[in-house]
Amino acid sequence: MDSKMGWIGKLLNGGDEKGKPAPATAAAPEATRQPATITEIDAMYYRWLAAAAAGSAQAPAETEQQILDELARLAREPIAGAALVPRIPAIIPQLMRTLQDENMSAAKLSTQLAQDVLLVAEVYREANRPCYQSRYNASPSISNMEGAIMLLGQNGMRMLLARVAFRPIVSMQSGGLTVRTAPLIWRQSEKCALAASLVAPTMHANAFDAYLAGLMANVGLVVAFRLIDQMHAPDVFPQSDAFIAQVFAQARILSVRIAELWEFPQSVTRAIGQAGVDADADADADPQAQALALGERLSKLRMLADSGRFPADDPFVTTGLGKSELLAFGKLADDDE
Repeated sequence: MDSKMGWIGKLLNGGDEKGKPAPATAAAPEATRQPATITEIDAMYYRWLAAAAAGSAQAPAETEQQILDELARLAREPIAGAALVPRIPAIIPQLMRTLQDENMSAAKLSTQLAQDVLLVAEVYREANRPCYQSRYNASPSISNMEGAIMLLGQNGMRMLLARVAFRPIVSMQSGGLTVRTAPLIWRQSEKCALAASLVAPTMHANAFDAYLAGLMANVGLVVAFRLIDQMHAPDVFPQSDAFIAQVFAQARILSVRIAELWEFPQSVTRAIGQAGVDADADADADPQAQALALGERLSKLRMLADSGRFPADDPFVTTGLGKSELLAFGKLADDDE
């Protein structure tokens, strides 16, 4: 076949090489794409959260600095920062201690849960979700608290209580910007917690601590958006790259300070503090910090993809992710939750 094609080629070119086009210069190999940095992801996520302030002009540098200075002050004075978010219900730490006991009693936990009618309702609602019913071939409706606890299991109860405890913290509303961003931040927090818990075992990290860190990591960001709401003028909006990077850095510090104030485990507060710029790419980073950093990356990219900013299989999303990370990313899709 090759000889025939060669003969035809010579015939079409006049029987010699004179009419043959000069070989094209080999194209330079395309540079290997590097994974998006968390700074790039944060900038895109911030502007999407705020909807770029509906096309507002860039705020003056002085306004941005005033917001950053106030955020830094709250990080130095965490009691003042914590006052801007409601504290978790008093019953939650007691329940968490019970759930840390590998030999926990469903009867004891049921008694503790009975102190909070909202928690009781949440446990029943969760136990009666179709995913649990089909997974365990449970009866059509779980109406007994101990039965619901046994169905959800220790890990399921831990994650349920964590979600219930944190929901009012990041769902609080004040100004117009916070009204828009609060539900989105909460959804991303839930996705971050789930993603961090899913990847934690491969990093030899504690899955529940990673889950707690994922929910807690955004508390400082809630405070930051409240400040932005209060301090920016209606016709301008703080959105420079430098400002956004500093907002996320300062918000992370504030999250750590509030977590310490609320007496969270040191493993959780340390993970939040260390899960800074690209900790997911640092093989020497603390395993809990690695799990949280990867959870933050996956959850923010998932939110952006689900909002239509780019396809879920875009190289911006997938570059640098292994098979297990891609599986976790897939489980964060809205229709899978």
